[in-house]
Formats: sequence, C-alpha cells, structure tokens
Amino acid sequence: MKTVLITGATGDVGTHLAREFAGKYKLRLSDKRPIKAKNFVRADISKMSDALKITKGVDAIVHLGGYSVEGPWEGILQANLIGCYNIFEAARKNGVKRIVFPTSNHAMGYYRRDRKVDHRDYPKPDSRYGVSKVFGEALGSLYADKYGMEFMMVRIGNVHPFPLDKRRLSIWISPRDIAQLVSIGIDRPGIKFEIVYGISGNTRAWYDNSNAYRLGYKPQDNAEDFAKEVLLKEKPATDLIAEAHQGGIFCTAEDVPNPAAPVKTTQKSRKKK
Repeated sequence: MKTVLITGATGDVGTHLAREFAGKYKLRLSDKRPIKAKNFVRADISKMSDALKITKGVDAIVHLGGYSVEGPWEGILQANLIGCYNIFEAARKNGVKRIVFPTSNHAMGYYRRDRKVDHRDYPKPDSRYGVSKVFGEALGSLYADKYGMEFMMVRIGNVHPFPLDKRRLSIWISPRDIAQLVSIGIDRPGIKFEIVYGISGNTRAWYDNSNAYRLGYKPQDNAEDFAKEVLLKEKPATDLIAEAHQGGIFCTAEDVPNPAAPVKTTQKSRKKK
C-alpha cells in the first residue's frame, strides 16, 4: 500500500479525497489547520523545514495546500508560490518522484465560454490566484525535465456532491470522479508531465479532456443530471464580463471569500461561550 501525502487536507477537496481513499492508500494528512486524526501532521508549507518534514518517506504527494481563491498578493505569494516551491523542492530532496498537483480552471479563466480548450492551449489566468496555478504548472514542468520527477496537473473545475449553479454545469466534478482522476495521477506508470481537466463527463464542458481519457479516466457522473434543478434557481447575470468568461467572478473580483480563513468571533459571541 502506497503512502500518500495530502497537503491542504482540511479543505473541501482534501476532505473528499481522504474519505474516498480510505483503505486504498496509507494516508498522511497535513494542513495549517488542525484536525483530530492519527495520521495528521500540522505544517506550514511556506516554511521549508515543515515541507521537508511532511514529505519524508512518502511514495506520492497530492499537493492541495495553498490559498484557494482570489485574494491579497501576499497571502497567495506565501502559500501558492513559496509553498508550492517548498513542496516540490522538499519532494526532490526526499526522493519523492510522483506529485499530483491539483491546479485550477482559473489558470484558463479568461477564455470565453464559447471556446473549448484543451491541455495544449496557452494559459489565460483570470486572477492572481490563477497566475499562481500557472506558476505551479511551470514549476512542475521544470522539475519533470530537470530532475526526472513525475507530475500530473489536474485543472480542477469545482468539486462538490452536485453542481451549484449554471457555470458549474460546465466545470463540475463529483467526489468519486476526482478520486478516480487523482488515483490515476498516483498510480499510472509512465507519467512524466501531464495536464488534464478535473471535470466529470459533463455535457456542457468547456474543456476537451481527451488527454485524461487517454490516461484511463472514465468519469462516472455528468452535471447534466442536475441541470433542470440548477437552472430553475439561476438568477439573471449582472456581471457581463464574468458571465462571458470561463473564470466567472474571478475575472472581475479583487477578493473572493476565503473558505480557509479563520472564523472571526465577536466579543459578544465569546461571552456566550
């Protein structure tokens, strides 16, 4: 059984993968935020010493850790550029060859919705966050060519049990489909450097995911199964730039609420506790 490190393990994607992979791999979970689990190691990946500690003795890494939305440059710099470099370099120093890097649809977000893109199209990031994911892809390419490491880049759309809105009918991926795709990245022999899209078999997909299918991906789900219900709840678009581009609100927003941010507690609520 392979030992697999999942960074950013307390986030939504990490939580889904930890559940889906239970019994399939020996998991080492890591994040800045603690969870109660025997296989959890707390770490700040912006510190090389922490990156070296958590990557030692593993067979593969699923690097989810980082700032997961558009936000202030300093936060993205520390988590997504410095943190990404630290994990890749720590993996190299510790002899870990295989890394699955869940990049993002936001690396391609400034393509219009009437354009279908594939793994060979030039990146068009929609945000500082998107730029950081392009950086991770480029860094992985360097480490694959220069050091012989093995990378699978998964441009994730949105992982959730069901698609939440019209945009996500095109980019949604179910938990079991992302687990299947990441497993290919962990286990498939012969991977050197590959880019695939993290989407289910969606009828409305903006991505040609033939490279994932070539590697053996067989999605089990399709967002179209939820389309009628989703479209009934959809409100008229007010941001025409966001509506026209694949990245949605990331194309115009300077900040998107960070799901990993600590919950602020007021003085009044503290007294109630």
